[in-house]
Amino acid sequence: MPSTNGTNAVQKSSSWGAIPASDVASRTFNPIRDILTRPVRPLASPKCTKELLSLSIGDPTVFGNFKAHPVVARAVEEAVASYRFNGYPPSVGLTHVREAIANRYTHPDAPLTTNDVVMTSGCSGAVEMAISVLCGTGKNILLPRPGFCLYNTIAGSHNIEARLYNLVAEKNWEADIEHMESLIDENTGAILINNPSNPCGSNYTKAHLRAILAVCERHKVPLISDEIYADMVFSGQTFTSTAWLTATVPILTLGGLAKQWLVPGWRIGWILIHDRANAFENVRQGLVALSTLINGPCALVQAAIPKIFAEIPDTYLPELNHQLETNARILETEINNIPGLNVITPQGAMYIMVKIDLDAFADITSDADFCHKLKWEESVEILPGECFSYPGTVRLVITPPHDILRAASARIAAFCQRHRK
Repeated sequence: MPSTNGTNAVQKSSSWGAIPASDVASRTFNPIRDILTRPVRPLASPKCTKELLSLSIGDPTVFGNFKAHPVVARAVEEAVASYRFNGYPPSVGLTHVREAIANRYTHPDAPLTTNDVVMTSGCSGAVEMAISVLCGTGKNILLPRPGFCLYNTIAGSHNIEARLYNLVAEKNWEADIEHMESLIDENTGAILINNPSNPCGSNYTKAHLRAILAVCERHKVPLISDEIYADMVFSGQTFTSTAWLTATVPILTLGGLAKQWLVPGWRIGWILIHDRANAFENVRQGLVALSTLINGPCALVQAAIPKIFAEIPDTYLPELNHQLETNARILETEINNIPGLNVITPQGAMYIMVKIDLDAFADITSDADFCHKLKWEESVEILPGECFSYPGTVRLVITPPHDILRAASARIAAFCQRHRK
């Protein structure tokens, strides 16, 4: 009730207090971004004054040695010049673009139509939409360990329980199927796999993918298959999309332009809906609803996709994979020559995982301690395995030029020599 003298009876503070962030914001934490944006904590040892060599972020464009094909740039230029894509696109994406994506990824054993494609803001946006549409509060989702930390970030932000199934380094990072299956209960909303893998650089065989699908089938749990590195595999490897191997398990396959076409900053991704058993009727409606939150990704970049798919030559991807593999083998050889470090041989993608023998070092207590001291003393930035829920390892990106890979390896070798027992 207002006071009789016309002033508000509730006393108001004359200064602003701290306004709390929402619960959603408070639950949201991305460990990679946290590590890369916070200042390096000073140490007693002398700080390195050399130029920073970053092998931390999976952005192949940083050093300029991996460039998008000229068709990619021309496709966007034509879209801009046409003046046809300056307005709002449909929230699920431009129809002719979705058709082009469906045509590219359809398979005799996993057919796709335009209506099976939903455009997203990067593959990260696809991950968030896929998790959000299949899992809500009170649900849990099975995620790989080690695995891309954004999966945990999104689950935590949405108050979804993340249950981590183990990957086995000695088996080229295959999932521990028995452990995976033991984590499933009546509240499990989805299993997520990432193939080829960030951070592991692994590529699953058909037999292993079938074993994962058998778990989904037994428990009637849908699968999210993050395939942003689809077809990016090294010599002797063959990529298989999970959806090609089942006619019954409903799958949301995630992809995008970022990695294969070397444009991560364009933020264009997609979800492919594989659902021949019609189990995803409500999920389809849910994806449409979620797409309206941002009313679809950038129309100009969407419009470039049909030309990119149609005109980039068939030689492009083998050449890209050869360049990536050459880099991977250089880094693997250099790091394996350092006592106390052991590379798990990568089979694709853009990363290597390195095991650290902490017993070989006098004063390195963890993977995080290793990375912190390395950055301070040698100005080399890599990511600790704790970012990927896998302590005792570090992840290195393979995309820098050869001279930087060798220079970084030499600095890591000097660092290890200095701290060795």
